[in-house]
Amino acid sequence: MRDYITVDEMRALEANADYFGVGYGTLMENAGRNVAEAVLAHYDRMRVLVVCGKGNNGGDGFVAARYLALGGCPVSVILLGMASDVKAGPAVENLHKLRTTGVDVAEIEAPELLAEEPFKACDIIVDAIMGTGSAGRPHGLAGRAIDLINNSPAIRVSVDVPSGLDCFTGICDLCVKSDLVVTFHALKNGLDRYKTEVADIGIPKRASQFVGPGDLQNVKARGDFEHKGQSGRVLVVGGGPYTGAPALVAMAALRTSAGVVTVAAPYRAADIIASYSPNIITIPLTDRDKIVRADIALLRSEIIKNDVVVIGNGAGRNPETLEAISEIIGCCDRVVIDADALQSDMPLKGIITPHRGEFRRITGADVSDDGVVEAQRFSSSARLVTLLKGRISVITDGERVKLSGTGNRGMAVGGTGDVLAGIAGALYCVNPAFEAASAAAFVSGAAGDLAFLEKGYGLLATDVIHYIPYAMKEHRQRR
Repeated sequence: MRDYITVDEMRALEANADYFGVGYGTLMENAGRNVAEAVLAHYDRMRVLVVCGKGNNGGDGFVAARYLALGGCPVSVILLGMASDVKAGPAVENLHKLRTTGVDVAEIEAPELLAEEPFKACDIIVDAIMGTGSAGRPHGLAGRAIDLINNSPAIRVSVDVPSGLDCFTGICDLCVKSDLVVTFHALKNGLDRYKTEVADIGIPKRASQFVGPGDLQNVKARGDFEHKGQSGRVLVVGGGPYTGAPALVAMAALRTSAGVVTVAAPYRAADIIASYSPNIITIPLTDRDKIVRADIALLRSEIIKNDVVVIGNGAGRNPETLEAISEIIGCCDRVVIDADALQSDMPLKGIITPHRGEFRRITGADVSDDGVVEAQRFSSSARLVTLLKGRISVITDGERVKLSGTGNRGMAVGGTGDVLAGIAGALYCVNPAFEAASAAAFVSGAAGDLAFLEKGYGLLATDVIHYIPYAMKEHRQRR
C-alpha cells in the first residue's frame, strides 16, 4: 500500500476544500506561513532568497517571503517571469501583498538574465519554483534557477516538493537538492529521499469524506476527447412494462459525456423510446412487452460494441425477464445494475445503484443510519462498487468510502434514480468504477440542486437531466 498522496488526489482535496468553504486563498496563506515558520524554527534569522515560479507554488513562496520578512529576516525575492504572467487568483494577489511590505521582487525574463550573485549572497534559499503538477526535466529559466540553487552554498528549503521532482512518477531528473522539504497535508511521491516535514494547511475532513468538484475534475468526460466514440458508448437494456425509465437513462448518459447511447428494449417500448428524442438509438427486441432469453444472442453482439451496459431500468420483474437479465449481466465486462435487475440471485458486479429498500432486497440486511458499514461489507464480499442512494449517499468499493451530500428533497420524484444510473454509465465508460460512481453521485445531486433553484418541489427527472451539463461545466473548472 502506497504511503503518499497522488497529484490528482491532492488536487481533488484542494478543490473540495474550496467547495466546502476553505478557499484556495486560505490554503495558500496557510502553506506559505508554515514554510516560513519551519525556516524560522530550524535556522537563525539569516539572509533569505525566495525563488518563485509563476504558478501556485510561487504563490506559496510569496506568502512565505512575507512572513519571513515580518519575522525579522532580510528577504529578497526572484520571480522567474513577469508579474503580469503570474497565475490569476491567490498567487498574483499574494505577489501584490508581498510588495506592500517593501520586499524587493526582481522579475527575470530569460535564463541569461539570471545572475549567480544573489544565490551566493544568501544564507537560505526557499525554492518555490515548481509544484506537484510539473512533469519531465525542467528547462529554460526554471532549469537555470535549479542549477544555481544546487551550486549555492546556502541551505535549501523547498515548498511542497523540490522543484523538478516529477510527483506523477517519483522520478527526479533535474531537481533541487533540498535540505528540507515542507510539504502540505501528506507526503508526495518521491519525497522519501528527502528530509520532509508535513504541514497542515487546513484542508477540512469533509473534503476527503464527501465527494465534491475535485472528484469530478479527476474523471474524464467528453471534453477530454476529440471524437464521439472516444468518450464512450453506452448500451441501455431495459424497458417493457415501463418506457420512461430507459429513456431517462439514455438522455442522462448523453447529457453527461457519452458519445453514443443505444437503448435495447422490447419492440413496443423501443418504438415509444425512439419518439422521445432523435438523439437516442433504439434496438427493438423480439418480444412486444418483455426482455426474454431469445434476446441474448442479439444483445451479446451489441454488448461487444459498447463500453458499458446499464441494465434493469423499467424492465419489470417477470421471471423470464429476470432470468434473461441474469445471463445478460454475465456477458458484460462493465455494467451498471439498477432497479428491477437488483435481485438477490443476480450475478451482481460492476456498479450497483440501489436505494435502501433495494439494498435490503439483495443483501437481506437492514441498513443502519448511514449505511456505510453494510455497503462497505457487501462491496468487499461481492467485489463491486455500491452507490447506496439516500439523503447522504454512500459510495464504496469495499475499501474506499465516499459520501455524497448534494441533492435535495425535491428530487424525491420518479426517474431521478434512472438519471443517476445514466450518469454513472457514461462516466464508467472511460473511468474506473469507484471514481465514476463517486463523480456521478456528485453530478446528479448538483444538477438536482440547480433544477430546484428554478422548479422548487415541482422539479421532474427531466429537469435534472437538463441541468447536468451546467453542473459539469461549473464544477469541472480547474483552479
